[in-house]
Amino acid sequence: MSAQSHAIAIRLEDVTLGYGTTIVQQGLGFAIRRGDIFIIMGGSGCGKSTVMRTLTGLLAPRQGRVWLQEQSLWEVSEQTRTQLLRGVGVMYQSGALWSAMTLEENIALPLEQYTRLGPRQIQEVAEYKLALVGLSGFGGYYPSQISGGMRKRVGFARAMALDPDILFFDEPSAGLDPLSARRLDDLILELRDSLGTTMVVITHDLDSLFLIGDDAVFLDAETRTMLTTGNPKQLRDHSEIDEVRAFLRRGEA
Repeated sequence: MSAQSHAIAIRLEDVTLGYGTTIVQQGLGFAIRRGDIFIIMGGSGCGKSTVMRTLTGLLAPRQGRVWLQEQSLWEVSEQTRTQLLRGVGVMYQSGALWSAMTLEENIALPLEQYTRLGPRQIQEVAEYKLALVGLSGFGGYYPSQISGGMRKRVGFARAMALDPDILFFDEPSAGLDPLSARRLDDLILELRDSLGTTMVVITHDLDSLFLIGDDAVFLDAETRTMLTTGNPKQLRDHSEIDEVRAFLRRGEA
């Protein structure tokens, strides 16, 4: 690892990913700095979700190394990998809430599974996480009783239940109206700034990635590799790669 590895949360080195005989991405090499909001972007079918599966411990790479908190995620023991992944939270596109559980019970679930906290302590943590996302007092509601934007925020609260160092978001603004999407982006920025959490976001929403993104990687479906990395606004304004400019300037007159 480099002399600056202390500032890096995740690093990929010559990573190839695939399913069966199909190669999805190859030659991936980029780093995600601690405390950054990092965007994984690209057109449909480029492998964004596959990369996220590897970074969250669900899919081993075909080759290469994935460093998580300065340890090679797929070369350590299963016990060590499990411990490393305790420091990772994931907010899925749908929110992935249990419909038969209240919001408080949804947030409490990982605390019951992975901590030794008592029922009262778990309740207090769940209430605090709901308050962080602006839903104080909604713990007794069920997912069907709240709006889509509120369900996204509950998914955010549950992803933070175990106080992860790194949070992953899969299309957080998908299905939301522009106002709700902007509120969620503002929440992501606010919590990153207050908690110092590293955040990795899959999104194709231009307003969102320009607002929240510190750094990004662009994946290409045709060549099955990354084309570039950098700040989204700088890539939009200065990239010499046609595909990247077209993606980031789509909709412009």
